[in-house]
Amino acid sequence: MSMSLSKQAKILTPKQSDLVVTYLKSNSRNPIRDQVIFLLSTKAGLRAVEISSLTWQMITDANSNISDFIYLTNRASKGKSGRQIPINKQLKEVLQQLLDIQSSHKYFDISKDYVVTTQRSRSTSSQAIVNMFQSWYKSLNLIGCSSHSGRRTFITNCSRKITTVGGSLRDVQYLAGHSSLQTTQRYIEGDSNSMRRVVNII
Repeated sequence: MSMSLSKQAKILTPKQSDLVVTYLKSNSRNPIRDQVIFLLSTKAGLRAVEISSLTWQMITDANSNISDFIYLTNRASKGKSGRQIPINKQLKEVLQQLLDIQSSHKYFDISKDYVVTTQRSRSTSSQAIVNMFQSWYKSLNLIGCSSHSGRRTFITNCSRKITTVGGSLRDVQYLAGHSSLQTTQRYIEGDSNSMRRVVNII
C-alpha cells in the first residue's frame, strides 16, 4: 500500500533538530531522557514502539558500558525488523548520561530495565512517546511534524550520504528495518537541488 505524500510526516532540517534539543535541555522536566527519546528517533531511526521497548541490555556491553550498537530484538520491534544499528556519537553521549542517572537508583537492574521510564513507571507506552513528540513539535510550532518525523529524517539523511561511505540503499533499508526497498524509498524526502543537478549532467 503506497503512503500518500500529503500524509507523510515532515522531515527535520539540521537547524530544526538542534532547536528541539535546545528546547528539551531548558524546558523539559526530564531533559536527558527526552533528548534520548528524540535522538533515538533522528539518529537511530527508531519507531515509537521501538523506543518504548528498548532495554539497557540491548545497548550495553558485558562491562555495562554503552555499546557501539543498538541490538534491537524482533520482540522490541515491528514483527521481524530487529536489527543492529550503530550508535551515533551524540546519542551515545546522552545515553551514557541517562545510564548514570538511572543506575544510581536503588532498584536499577541493567539486565531488565527499560531505557525510557517515567516518574510513575519503569516503562512507557508507544502512545506516550507519540504524545511527547506531538507536544514538543506543537510548542516549537513545527507544523506537519510527528513522532515519525525523526525516523523519516534519519532514513532520508542516510540515503543521501550512504554512497559517500561506500554503501547502498540496501544498507539504509537494513538500518530502517524495512522488509522491502520500496518501503524505504517511500520514506525518503527528495532533494530538488540534487534533482536539478543530476538532470543537467546526464
